[in-house]
Amino acid sequence: MKQLDFFYFFGSGYSYLSVMRIGAMAKQSGVAVRWRPFNVRTVMAENNIALRTQTAKVKYMWRDVERRAATHGVPYVRPPTWPTDPNLLANRTAMVAAEEGWCEAYTVASFRAWYLEGMALGDRGHLEHVLPPLGQDVDDVIAKADQPSAHERLEAETDAARNYGIFGAPAFVVEGETFWGDDRLEEALAWAVGRHKLQTSPYYPAVWRDEQPDRPRAKS
Repeated sequence: MKQLDFFYFFGSGYSYLSVMRIGAMAKQSGVAVRWRPFNVRTVMAENNIALRTQTAKVKYMWRDVERRAATHGVPYVRPPTWPTDPNLLANRTAMVAAEEGWCEAYTVASFRAWYLEGMALGDRGHLEHVLPPLGQDVDDVIAKADQPSAHERLEAETDAARNYGIFGAPAFVVEGETFWGDDRLEEALAWAVGRHKLQTSPYYPAVWRDEQPDRPRAKS
């Protein structure tokens, strides 16, 4: 089965759309998804991107998310609390979830609570709402999320995203090929199963892949 690496951030407005869509779409395509939260704030700062100070762009973003949600049948109520997760607790909790194998369920539940129930990410109340239905003890998970290993894993995932040239969330990587933005999810899945136009073109092997011998490859 082909694998797609899904890089996203708890607090990314556009990541919500992909979080809500990717599971069913990947299953239908026969593609395995590796859920990889990372710290997009660090990467954006390195690229001199300061979205929260760009009032017009932020206003556009929420309207665009609303339109895309309606287009794809994704639930949407109102713009969520944003910015959110100031201490990256929601993201560090995801590192625990990824280590223990419940990252997808935690991610979907967290984004739903954030977007649809108005709960700020990273608050204890949010975790108390999300974690027990997943069979997780809140105090135990928070204690693990506060351990150096959770911080280190988040840094490692951020390094991995950076090495792929990712500068925002969400992003998708298939065999070293990077796609940025929820509007590229379909393209990424097509690439994973070898049905992208570049792959099916008779010119693809010579014109595209052979001219890029140093492109990074996905790690197993």
